[in-house]
Order: sequence, then structure tokens, then C-alpha cells
Amino acid sequence: MNKMMLGVIDATTYMESLRELTLHRSIAAVPFAGRYRLIDFVLSNMVNSGIESVAIFPKYQYRSLMDHLGSGKNWDLNRKRDGLFFFPSPDLNIPSPHLGAFQHFEQHIDYFLRSKQKYALICNSYTVCNIDYHSVLKRHIDNQCDITEVRYQGRSLEMFILETSLLLDLIANRVHTGYNSIVDVVRDSFHQLKICDYEHNGYVAIIDSIEKYFRHSLELLNPEVWQQLFVKCRPIYTKVKDEPPTKYTESAIVKNSMVANGCVIEGHVENSIIFRAVKIGKGTVVKNSVIMQKTQIGEQCELDSVIIDKDVKVENGVKIYGTERQPFVIRKGTVQGALMNQ
Repeated sequence: MNKMMLGVIDATTYMESLRELTLHRSIAAVPFAGRYRLIDFVLSNMVNSGIESVAIFPKYQYRSLMDHLGSGKNWDLNRKRDGLFFFPSPDLNIPSPHLGAFQHFEQHIDYFLRSKQKYALICNSYTVCNIDYHSVLKRHIDNQCDITEVRYQGRSLEMFILETSLLLDLIANRVHTGYNSIVDVVRDSFHQLKICDYEHNGYVAIIDSIEKYFRHSLELLNPEVWQQLFVKCRPIYTKVKDEPPTKYTESAIVKNSMVANGCVIEGHVENSIIFRAVKIGKGTVVKNSVIMQKTQIGEQCELDSVIIDKDVKVENGVKIYGTERQPFVIRKGTVQGALMNQ
């Protein structure tokens, strides 16, 4: 069943509950797990399932997303035939009603018309899991379904498989049927289509709020969670950055934490996720926190239950405390000085 599916990633979603992390990027480009972006997981799942043609439909703040994905080389999608495609929405001021908006697809209908793949897989960009779509497709074919929806513990993961020809029909007839998206079709109890469910049994994190982002980030420190998400035979790919190993000085203490490469650790780090090229000064204590790329934290600081976005500077002596339900978020590129202590 290799090469029978084309991948469609809907990256148009905007959530006010993630606003602090999406002021300068789309949800798909939000950093996660030390060196990845949220879109890396669904995109890697597609590639690992033999999908060679992936279309990404972004809408808001997608410059950083395009910079991250580039030509698709790190996912083996920089190819002469098929590969990685970007289809931004021309109607930037019109909000999409649901995932898989047919109006957005219709604006780039040539992609679907030229596709040779019999089936289409439509997914959102903010569900973190490791899933083999071969199994979903096999169940879809064996049960002769019109649409198969992937679910987890009764909740939709907003992943749908259907024949490309059916998708084209739904797009073409959306005015007559009243269906504006793939979600509208599945939720309508009066249609004549056979809708099937596929239950995913592995780890799942749906990142739709700051609280969920924080909680699921720290869950990765649990070896059982890590092993379910990062499976050796189905690796998660991301943009490669050649940086030196992390330097730990004599004063460094690191406990139960994930530290990416290129960092300089001189202080105490515990139960935290540290992204690439972060510097943590002497006497500083960082606990239960997520510190993103190139952040510079001075000396004698105390940080607990904090999310620090990229390129932040925390000056000496700063003390910041959040809670598990309300982590303190510091926006990208800002300076946090001693006079701003929380």
C-alpha cells in the first residue's frame, strides 16, 4: 500500500488559548520536545507511512513554518516528482470553520486533480503522536469505508482517510451539500456515507492550550512516554542544525531533564526541557520549566514552572514562579530584568 496516499496537513488553525506562543508563528511551528516543532510529528508519521506527496495549507504567521520545513529535505520530500507543497490561503481575513476547509482546498484544486494517489489523508498540525497510517488505511479498505476517522479514548484526533475522488466530489458539491469541511461531513448524521473509527492506542498529546503544552512537555521526561513517542523504527524527523555538544561546567547539576545540544549549563536544572543553545548561569536554579532556543539566563536566578520562548534574556538575580496549571510565559525576544521579578 506504499504510495497510495497523499498527505494533507491543515495548518490554518488559530487558538486564542495558545496566543502567548503564537504571536510570531503558527501553531504548527511551535517548538516542542527540545528540538522539534509540532508539525514534525504528523509530517514524520506521513513519511514513515510511505507518503511521498504532502500538501501543507497554512494561514497565519507561516514564515517560521516555511523556514523550518524548507524544501522538505530533512523529511526526504525534496523530490522531482511529488514532494512537499505549500498552499497559503488567499483569503487571509476569512476564518476557517473547521479542519479541512473545502474552500481552502478548492483554491488549490489542481494539486488534488494532478495527484495519482487513490487515497487522501487529512490531519491537523498540533496532535503529537507516533502512528502508522498503513494500519489505518488497511482497516479503511478492509471495512470498505467511505471515511475513516482516527480517535483516541473516544476523542477525534482530526485525522481522516478517504478516497481522493470522494474528496474532490465533496469539494465540488460543497455549496449544494452545505458541507464546508471534512469535519462537517463526519459530524452529520443524515449523510449516506459509511464513517468508520480507528482507535489509536499509543501516546497522544493534543496541544490546544498553554496548560496542555506545559503538561505534555514535562510528560516527555517520563521514559514510558518517551519510548512510545520516539520509536526507533518510526523516527521523528526535524530540521538539522549542526551545533556542538552541550557543555556542563563543574558547578552544573542536572536532574531528570532533557537538554538539547549547543547549551552551556553552569547552574542547577531539574525536571525541565532545555532547547538548543541555551545558557544557564552560575547559581541559577531552573525547575519544572521549558526553556526554548538561544535563551540566556543569568546568574543567581530562580525559575519554577516557567515557559520561556526563544531568544529571551533573563538578567542576573531574577526570580519567576508559575504553577502547574498556570505556567508563567515569557514572550519571544524579550528581556526579563531584576526589577520585573514576579
